[in-house]
Amino acid sequence: MAERGGPAARAVLQQCLQARLQVKPAEEEAEAQFVQIERGMVIYICFFKGATDDLLPKMASTLLNLRLCESDSGKMVSVSELPGDLLIVPQATLGGKAKGRALQYHDNIGKEDGLRLYAAFVSLCEERLAAASVKHGTYGNRQVLKLDTNGPYTHLVDF
Repeated sequence: MAERGGPAARAVLQQCLQARLQVKPAEEEAEAQFVQIERGMVIYICFFKGATDDLLPKMASTLLNLRLCESDSGKMVSVSELPGDLLIVPQATLGGKAKGRALQYHDNIGKEDGLRLYAAFVSLCEERLAAASVKHGTYGNRQVLKLDTNGPYTHLVDF
């Protein structure tokens, strides 16, 4: 747990048939850049103040092994058992708390530490899902997501 008493990280998992994430917008001389996965899972992730590298192995193990994906036979299996692709999206808005009619993000980790933890988490998932396609978004940037799901099996997990 983080030093403030709440979770150190939060993840939202969503089964998908296909997902496409714009990781860089179009510019004058360059087209927009995208990453895409096929059947698998999208993980949205947010780190809070007090999160450390010690948390990452547990997060990866839990998220990659939860039985949240539907196999061809209809049985619920993990993304690693499917086997399926993985798209990891940094999502600082998961740390928002409503105050009046606005959202505040005071409990979110600082940008530098968040970027470091996010990159380490992505690397850990890539190692553990070596046979699958692991794609990821860019930390700290606005991104556009297109998602096809047959669920919408969406789950919130705090660490």
